[in-house]
Parts: sequence; C-alpha cells; structure tokens
Amino acid sequence: MNWVAVVDDEEFNRKTVSRILKKNDYIVTALGSGQELLDFIFVKGNRPDLILLDIMMPQMDGFETMKRINGGISPADRIPVIFLTGEAVDEIEMKGLKIGAEDFIRKPVHPDVLMHRVGRIIELDRMKRSMSQEIESKAAEYESLSRHVVQTLAEAIDAKDTYTNGHSDRVAQYSREIAKRYGYSEKEQNDIYMMGLLHDVGKIGVPDEIINKPGRLTDEEFAAIKMHPVTGDRILKKVKEMPKLSIGARWHHEKFDGTGYPDGLKGEEILEEARIIAVADAYDAMTSHRSYRDILPQEVVRGEIEKGKGTQFDPVFADIMLQMIDEDKDYIMHEE
Repeated sequence: MNWVAVVDDEEFNRKTVSRILKKNDYIVTALGSGQELLDFIFVKGNRPDLILLDIMMPQMDGFETMKRINGGISPADRIPVIFLTGEAVDEIEMKGLKIGAEDFIRKPVHPDVLMHRVGRIIELDRMKRSMSQEIESKAAEYESLSRHVVQTLAEAIDAKDTYTNGHSDRVAQYSREIAKRYGYSEKEQNDIYMMGLLHDVGKIGVPDEIINKPGRLTDEEFAAIKMHPVTGDRILKKVKEMPKLSIGARWHHEKFDGTGYPDGLKGEEILEEARIIAVADAYDAMTSHRSYRDILPQEVVRGEIEKGKGTQFDPVFADIMLQMIDEDKDYIMHEE
C-alpha cells in the first residue's frame, strides 16, 4: 500500500486530506509541523512514499522544511513532495519547483485532483527508481565486461615480454593501493587500476626481438622502446567511454624533475595518476626477474625509491611506496 505523510498546522486540513487518502486505501501519517516531519524522518527513520506539505506554517514553513529534508538525504533517496497551498501565486510555485517540489495542490483540496496527482507522483517516483536500478545494473555489467577485456589485453601485452609475466597486473594493484592510501575514492581507485593494467599497451607496436633482447639495446632500439608511451596514448584515446584511460600509458615514464619522456613534463605538470603509476612501475621493474638479473633485494629496492624522491618520483607517492615496503616484512610484493 502507498504511504503518505500529510503535514499541515491546521487540524481540519490534516483530517480532510487524510480522510480522502484513507478512503482510497492509502496509509496516512498526519503531522502538525515541519519539525514533526523532520523528527519523523530523521529521528524515527521513516520513509513514506510521498509528503503532502503545507507551505504557510509557523516556526518553520514548508520551503524551509523541504530544504532541511533534502539537506539530510542523498539525491537517490529523496522523498517526492507536493506542496499544499491556499495561494495561487506564480512566484510561490516557482520557488517550490526550484527547490525540488514535484507539484502543487490548491486548498481546499478537491478529492479527485488530490488522488490523481498523488497517485501520478508516486508512480513516477517508482518508475524513476526502477530505471535507476536498471541503469546501475547495466553499468555494473558493462564495467565487469570492460575489466575482463582490459585484463585480457594486459595479459596479451605481458605475453610479448618473456621477462614481465604479470607485470601489468602488479603495477595496477600497487597503483590502486597507493591511490587508496592517498585518499582516492573507490571509483578513482578502480580507474587507476584500469590505467595501470594498460600502461604498457603501446608495447604492442614494439618488435618482439627488441622487447626480448637479452643484451644491451642500441640507440635505435631504445628509441623504438621509448615510442611505446605515444603509441599507447594513441590507442587508448580511441576508447571514448573511458577518457582518462590513456593517462598512465602516455606519462608513466615522465620524471618528477622533468628528465623523463615522451614530453619532458615536470612536477605537477605530470597528471597525478601517472605520477602514482610511475612509482608502481619502477617498483615492479626492480622486484621482477630480468634477463640480466634476478629480483633485487628489498633493501636495494627501498634505497632506489628513496634516492628517486624528487627526481624520478613525486616525493608524496614515493613515501607511500616506502611505507608499503616497510610494512612488507616478509618481502611478498614481488614477481612469483
């Protein structure tokens, strides 16, 4: 059954409206003031399907009451409000509509008008909520599919390099943890995880023989390697649904002192997510097997991160990485 809160300082109006609603099988809660309504919602934890709210009330009028309700409830949980008014003034209606009222009903109320508008607003609100839930469900499905596609692509990138098994996933995980400790929201953490997964996507355009060369690279070969951020940026910018996805790909080799590539950006010219990924990428490079060395000892890795503060790395994110290293007493954070 539909539940309506009727708020009016005049008892006759409350009883009249309540009687009409109850006659049509509505559950009704009658309240005599704005403060009673606030207590009903915020103290007692009630949530009716609709509020019929008188405007002209002593102490706290209907407009102020609605503002306080909206200030304490998230937009997704808002309760639809129809104002009850004895004055047919355009300015009053405009003021009510601007703060979020769904409709107005003139007093004295006409039963048919009351029931039509109350029923319509409740039905519309339920439809909006149902649509919102459906959209959220579809968005979650899309995000899950996108994550699976990105994960698969990241694995394909890592498969090109004999010596970087799981590199993209580890960089993504380290980046997310740094972002979490820095105060990123859950969505922002998920976004930087996706950026980390695809930070090396540009290596698709680098010949396998260069990527897997066990010895020292020639200048020409290193120049080819240095093109992978630009290639990755070009690839990921085509993903219009995720406009920030290319950030990590293009700028994870920039250095805080401006000596990195491909754009030679310095300090905060480098976008924050890229500064985070740069630390995570360097850490994983040192804690992974390479053709010319084994995993570096933890104290050596820590020393390199410390030494790179302010030159290679943003000091803030380097310090968070150092904190993670210090907490990793058993040196678990490295390639298997």
